[in-house]
Formats: sequence, structure tokens, C-alpha cells
Amino acid sequence: MPRGSVNERQALGLAALTSGLALLITFGFAFTMRHLPSLTSRTSDVANRPMFIATRELASDADQGHRLFLMNCAHCHGDDARGDEGPDLHDLHKNDARIRRVITAGIKGEMPSFSKKLGDPEIRSLTAYLRTLKS
Repeated sequence: MPRGSVNERQALGLAALTSGLALLITFGFAFTMRHLPSLTSRTSDVANRPMFIATRELASDADQGHRLFLMNCAHCHGDDARGDEGPDLHDLHKNDARIRRVITAGIKGEMPSFSKKLGDPEIRSLTAYLRTLKS
């Protein structure tokens, strides 16, 4: 007879089954939490849907803005926007129109103009990213 009794093999099998079930439940819960916004957006609750879409679009703009920031601004403002040659951009107290003017026109002797390099959608994305920067 092979090593271990029938009871030991049954206990080992039960332990493996229980562990597998626990992992399945954990991953199922994680999947649900990760995809909950996309699952709930398909409900018939129309009143909540526009806000969800707007929030997702703002997050997408901020993500795009972060990429643009790293390509165009980080060499002066730092990768984390805490400042280097340029100032810290966290907690800006400028309105969106002022931020747009600074990006497009630059600041004489301090910051170049990005009007020829960045269009309106890119500037909106950069502004959305800058609004996420909190101390």
C-alpha cells in the first residue's frame, strides 16, 4: 500500500479543494471590483450614466495629459511635477483659461510657447492632468 492512509489522502484532497475554492472566490471578487464600473454602466439607470461617462472621460484625459506632460513638460517641471527648472505644478490656483494661455503663449524668458506643438485636445488633456496634482 502506498504511503499515507486513505484518511490522510482524503484530508489532503479536501485541503487542496478548499484552497482552490478560496482562490477562485478571491479572484472572482477582484475581477468584479475591477470591472464594476463597466458592469454597472450597462444598467438601465440612465440618470447615473452621464456622470459615469464624464468621469471616465476626465480620467482618460488626465491619463493622456500625463503622457503629454512627460514628453513636453517634465524636463523642466520634473517627472513628478514638483518643479526643477520650472515651478511646482501641484495645487494650481489658476483657472483653466489661464493655464491654457500659459501653455499656448509661454512665459517670456521662462517657458516656451507650445501653440505650434499642442492643439486644443492636448491642452485640455494637460489641464485635466494638472488638476489631478494635489500635495
